[in-house]
Amino acid sequence: MLDVSVSYNRYRFLGNEFLTWLWFVIEKDQGKITRPEQEMVSLEIGNRIVLENDRKDAVESITIKGDDAGLEEGILALRKGAVVTELNLFYKVGDQAWHFTIKGESLNMASLKVPDTGGIESRKDLEGAVIEKAYLYNEAIRLVDNLFKEFIRGKVSDDWNSKIVPLVRQWIYS
Repeated sequence: MLDVSVSYNRYRFLGNEFLTWLWFVIEKDQGKITRPEQEMVSLEIGNRIVLENDRKDAVESITIKGDDAGLEEGILALRKGAVVTELNLFYKVGDQAWHFTIKGESLNMASLKVPDTGGIESRKDLEGAVIEKAYLYNEAIRLVDNLFKEFIRGKVSDDWNSKIVPLVRQWIYS
């Protein structure tokens, strides 16, 4: 069995590859983002993306932020070999919306904002409000888990190098 620190250092690239793949999926193949309930689902890049390019002598970091920021610099960074290390997402199901950031190194979620819940009018409503809030937090976690499972399924498949990687490269260089 590998030591935790050895495993972490050996496989930490997976989170950054996942976020890079996720950006590709959001831009080119929203069909990968599904829910069993078949509700209308929308997943978009939010207002911040961080990319890093590990070079032999230094690490280059590019941060793109702002509501109307173009992602051209990010695509250019991908062409130079960078990977996404943080990705802010806007997730919408029906009339409910979540905003959060995923960090590639650990797949931690930060700045998670869930949809508003109903008001609390009495002490009896408190338990229901807490359960509803926990459910809404769990929905964002479930989304990321399902997307990561889809990424890993693709990564370990025979199609990864022959089909998926060429599609991602085509997207980057188009």
